[in-house]
Amino acid sequence: RTLSMSTLSIGGGLQEFDGLNSRIDNNNAYRTLRDYTALLHLGFMKERNRFISMINLGLGSTMSGDRQRRSSTVRFIGVGADIGYDLVAAERVMFYPLVGLGYEWYQAKFFRDVSNLSFNEVIQNPLVQPAISPIAFTNSFFNYKVGLGVNLFAPHDGGASIGLQAAYVGSFQDREWRSREGQELGNAPEDRLGRFQVSIVLTHSRRSYMRK
Repeated sequence: RTLSMSTLSIGGGLQEFDGLNSRIDNNNAYRTLRDYTALLHLGFMKERNRFISMINLGLGSTMSGDRQRRSSTVRFIGVGADIGYDLVAAERVMFYPLVGLGYEWYQAKFFRDVSNLSFNEVIQNPLVQPAISPIAFTNSFFNYKVGLGVNLFAPHDGGASIGLQAAYVGSFQDREWRSREGQELGNAPEDRLGRFQVSIVLTHSRRSYMRK
């Protein structure tokens, strides 16, 4: 049997960047990053003789960051490819372990509370203007993923399903944070990926395939 589907995944993950947060925590002007990340993935899944392959484009954000206050936000974009195997030879159920590789690009941004500065100070003093701009750091990680997934298929449409996927995403090494433009910085903090994530997975196929 062969089953080809587009996928939409919505979920959340837990990821702490202790290296960067330890430096930010020493400066009262900025707030450390949140550890919760909202996740959105778009992709494609194919099953053939119970072997599963997946490719996806992922977006993530802490959904935080207020330009008017002391706050912070982190967001990323990533690509990945996974493989798995359906352990249940059932018509309407797919249960599979998975492993995968990917790459993710991150930006962490920090805003200051500048409400105590007057408008005249900003326009009259050129040294003040850079001080009110948010600071941003970038990083990127080559990563691996291990997890489990389950999908329940609709009775009359072999390609439509709703499922749940839980996974751990980790990087192979610590990476230094860089400037907004990707420049290396002396004595920069290092971090690595270590994200636990859970997502609801929806699949759809223009053509239905009976799972037998």
